[in-house]
Amino acid sequence: MKLLLLSSLLVLAATPAVLAQAPTAATVKTKVKPAGQPSVKTKTTQAPEAAPEVAGPSDAEIDAKANALTANMQKNLALNPQQTEKVRAINRRAIDNVETARSRYRTDPRKLAGIVESVSSSRLSAIKDVLTPAQFNKYQRKREEKMGVPNVQGVQGTPPPGLGGGSDQ
Repeated sequence: MKLLLLSSLLVLAATPAVLAQAPTAATVKTKVKPAGQPSVKTKTTQAPEAAPEVAGPSDAEIDAKANALTANMQKNLALNPQQTEKVRAINRRAIDNVETARSRYRTDPRKLAGIVESVSSSRLSAIKDVLTPAQFNKYQRKREEKMGVPNVQGVQGTPPPGLGGGSDQ
């Protein structure tokens, strides 16, 4: 009795691991031989479970992110109403593309990073076309500060190992 119970628990514990590894139909075989009785064999085939579809954010969430980003840019760059609407459309499109890529390529970080980089560069190009040169320069400075890009004129400190710049060469 104990052997039957233990083997049943073992099969139940192993089943999720088998299902997680095999994307096709999984066959679970069990072989139980109670003491003094003939062996009992069972073979069951289980249909594969469909992978759950991870939905991205709703249109309302994307709009909220785009509006918040646009409001921040409007405040900091003194955008006029026409610029504000163009920038809002650019931000909306970029956020939508990134969120779609995140849900589609959540298991492929390299592909996701490439798409995010592409969306970011196309957004930057579109924003450059909308802003005045002074606004774009201010936007670039703020963006670089936020992203931690060092300022070329003010680079100080010890360079990383192997990049030289010191007297150790």
